[in-house]
Amino acid sequence: MEKNRHCHKLSEQSMDAEELKRRYAAGERDFTSVNLSRAKLIGANLPGIILWGADLTGANLAKAKLWGANLSEANLAKANLTRANLSCAKLNGANLRGAKLNYAKLFGANLSGASYDESTRFSRTFDPVSMNMRLF
Repeated sequence: MEKNRHCHKLSEQSMDAEELKRRYAAGERDFTSVNLSRAKLIGANLPGIILWGADLTGANLAKAKLWGANLSEANLAKANLTRANLSCAKLNGANLRGAKLNYAKLFGANLSGASYDESTRFSRTFDPVSMNMRLF
């Protein structure tokens, strides 16, 4: 029974930013495949959150605290991650096309296989090639 309930939870469901923050504050951490496109999570304190495969297209995560988060395979196209703390976060295979990562903290982050394009914005000293990212 428990397994079926968990599988249902993992199917993509839409959620707004307030519901996510409320459930996180209550101790929930696994938000795999959730749809948070265009969510406003400015300054959100979400360390260790699991957003594997989540749709965060156009989400505003500026100044969010996401250290140790799992954002692998997440769609972060056109997301605003300016000044977000992504230290030790897993972003492997994430879609970062058109995302803004200016001044984002990426110390120890895994960006292997993450995709970016000419419109993706990084801090001046950041080298996506050295992080094994893929240019599209």
